[in-house]
Amino acid sequence: MPASAQRWAALLVVVAALLGLAFAAVSSFDYIAHLDRQVHDLSCSLIPGMGAAPGADEGCRAAMYSPYSAVLHDRYWGGIPIALFAVGCYAFFAAFGLYALLRGRATPRRAVGFLALAGLVPLAASLVMAAVSAAKLGQFCQTCVGMYVASALLAVGAIWGWAAGRNAERAAQDGAGGSSGRGERRAGGGLVLAWLVALGAFAVVPAMVYVKSAPAYDVFLDKCGALGGAPKSAKDFVRVTPRTARVPALLLFDPLCPSCKGLHQRLDSEGYAEQLDLTLVPFPLDSACNWMLDRPVHPGACELAKAVLCAEHRAAQMLGWIYDEQERLAEAGKAPAGQAAIQAAIRERWPELAACTKNKETARRLDRVLRFAVDKRLPISTPQLFVAGKRVCDEDTDLGLAYALPRLVPELRKP
Repeated sequence: MPASAQRWAALLVVVAALLGLAFAAVSSFDYIAHLDRQVHDLSCSLIPGMGAAPGADEGCRAAMYSPYSAVLHDRYWGGIPIALFAVGCYAFFAAFGLYALLRGRATPRRAVGFLALAGLVPLAASLVMAAVSAAKLGQFCQTCVGMYVASALLAVGAIWGWAAGRNAERAAQDGAGGSSGRGERRAGGGLVLAWLVALGAFAVVPAMVYVKSAPAYDVFLDKCGALGGAPKSAKDFVRVTPRTARVPALLLFDPLCPSCKGLHQRLDSEGYAEQLDLTLVPFPLDSACNWMLDRPVHPGACELAKAVLCAEHRAAQMLGWIYDEQERLAEAGKAPAGQAAIQAAIRERWPELAACTKNKETARRLDRVLRFAVDKRLPISTPQLFVAGKRVCDEDTDLGLAYALPRLVPELRKP
């Protein structure tokens, strides 16, 4: 392999690191934008910084709102985004790759070896995150995919540079009759330790700056009101009471609401679902049964709300099935014969509940549940979570859930 290959390899490392840095910075900025507790558009594209077409950012939003996008959720509102660590990591490799590029064949042998090994770190992290996305989220964020590609290219460049250096050494050794002259190119072990420390510092410093500059949120947590009493006719509602439940809670939800699905998943993944004695309040945003609406927001939601009520003690399983099939059911509900399609789906999976969902008493029961929301003057929106009578702010039902719940209700603690 010609000596110029070492420079090409170093150049690939620099380009890959800068590409990863761009994707990580975009992801971090998107996350930081949500610190104002509002919802913002995301730059979700394989081209860093490019906005996504309407609906195309679904994978990025799912990734951002998942518990895997940040660490220390319970200590800081929203946690510390993992992308910030990637920003520092890629910046280090861009600088180290530039050093190798400028030094060329004069790059110390241990520096080349260090780059070959350390360059696998971003790839290993990317493989872990890709596996989590596939197994837990079922979809991929385009910005994250960009970082995966960058980490793979970085690893290829680092290993290529090491292989090129080895070949150059062998060629020099053969030409010098067995003397490679490697002694003058070796870097001491202390330098390797210094590089490791530098890599750690580069990775951690952006997160430390983020923590120091993040605003305080405790003043907002209890400003969203209270329920004002439990339902009087409890028999109309469905309760999910795990054996470890210790705090009463009430959840107003629409079966076809993506945000409701997200909240459901976060409560489960963060370990809070097992601590809540949960009263379910189906609130379908569907004018077929919800007389507060003049047109359906989620057509077909009424039939699914009836199914949840009919499921009684199996309501948690019913709701889990609905959320697993939410996209398919939402599409079915939009069809001209949407109600019939939803009924067919329920009948196929839960044949024993088909008659109950068509029963007039079930329709009246759902109507009484809707009137409960009116009596409590609850907004026409979903989801709404009340814990120990206190309303969890909408802004705290996604990124800030793990931070808000234990502070709003001290009895709740993350396992």
